[in-house]
Amino acid sequence: MYDYDMVVIGSGPSGRRAAVQCAKLGKSVLVVEKGRRVGGVSVHTGTIPSKTLRETVLNLSGWRERGFYGRSYRVKQDIAASDLMTRLQKTLDHEVEVLEHQFSRNLVRTANGEARLVSPHEVEITSSIGETRTVSAAFILIACGTRPFRPDYVPFDGTTVLDSDEIIELPKLPRSLAVIGAGVIGVEYATIFSALDVPVTLIEPRPTFLDFIDKELIDEFMHELRDRNVALRLGSKVTSIEKNAQGAIVTHLSDGRHVTTEMLLFAAGRVGATDRLNLEAAGIAVDHRGRITVDPVTLQTSVPHIYAAGDVIGFPSLASTSMEQGRVAACHALGMEPLAPPEFFPYGIYSVPEISTAGLTEEEVRTRGIPYEVGIARFRETSRGHIMGLNSGMMKMIFSTKTRRLLGVHILGEGATELIHIGQAVLNLKGTIDYFIQNTFNYPTLAEAYKIAGLDAWNRMTR
Repeated sequence: MYDYDMVVIGSGPSGRRAAVQCAKLGKSVLVVEKGRRVGGVSVHTGTIPSKTLRETVLNLSGWRERGFYGRSYRVKQDIAASDLMTRLQKTLDHEVEVLEHQFSRNLVRTANGEARLVSPHEVEITSSIGETRTVSAAFILIACGTRPFRPDYVPFDGTTVLDSDEIIELPKLPRSLAVIGAGVIGVEYATIFSALDVPVTLIEPRPTFLDFIDKELIDEFMHELRDRNVALRLGSKVTSIEKNAQGAIVTHLSDGRHVTTEMLLFAAGRVGATDRLNLEAAGIAVDHRGRITVDPVTLQTSVPHIYAAGDVIGFPSLASTSMEQGRVAACHALGMEPLAPPEFFPYGIYSVPEISTAGLTEEEVRTRGIPYEVGIARFRETSRGHIMGLNSGMMKMIFSTKTRRLLGVHILGEGATELIHIGQAVLNLKGTIDYFIQNTFNYPTLAEAYKIAGLDAWNRMTR
């Protein structure tokens, strides 16, 4: 009756996971991707490029060795934009090759072109040379992702005033940078450039930022940023942006201050890339940011056979959760009830230093009225931290004093996004403080911080 069992619009994390899941269940699936190559925003302008850029900066700048050799230490004295782009291109090529091979061996069909719904079961595909064809499917998954929010008052020019997609094709390294928006993307890029010793000013209209992260971690993070001479302009809205006679970017703030920099990155939000999908043809509405509302369990839209997953449905907008959303949507569409998701999943912010968290924050524990105690470990207290020359980094664990259960783990510092998975496992298995006290951890490792923080909390709980 239909050309395909499922048509997937977009080949990012959620789209590709859904497509492969369908194929492994023996169903026919077509992935439509409007970009030149498969991979979506995650591979080409988002997750992989920004993390590759970060790793390259940390390596070439000698950032990880400065605890021993001083702040002026560098592996490469004169780092140019071309140094960053070389590694980036190699990584992206490899990612695309792996994905293309994955599609090929699972018999996933792909079509290069822009997708547009023409009816609840039909998708029109327009190629780059203007050729169109229409395919039908029993199920449709919208996994088109997002694009940067570009307000009219920002004079984007692709060279000195950039959005978060353009920053990865940087023509040259700036001598100074202003970043508007202290969300995950803005914070990541601000700290990456700061690690290159570029003076950075981070501008955020709200008085706080990253509010879903434990406040004590953010306080520690802000202290480290200020110590690196990152200027924080919190609680001030941008009123205008202009170029002065010397070609510098002048950002005027509502408190009367202004910030003058050679380059500006606008990273205040993203919008769903849904405006050209003609969703109204299928009876699907979007919110003011172009995002689609779905059933949080099944990922179905208001039209039951049409699903949506990934960044286009909003929070948490993580590549890791998007992958699982795609798989869940595919399973539900094909009549398989997926297992209930774990209660807790990790957040990872690839700033410098990294931030990663799982479970409840101290603020959430207090709001719920749970009696609790906190254990803290500093990375400089571990032998591995001494070996690595770490002067900063911390782990915070929260335990219930009534049940002894672990309630939350919050990590700031080197390797945070890897370390968090130990805490995540204990959280979802409903483990207690006894696991950390009685267990043996490899020595010397940063994972020892779990035992240090566990013992710190235990000492407080038994007083």
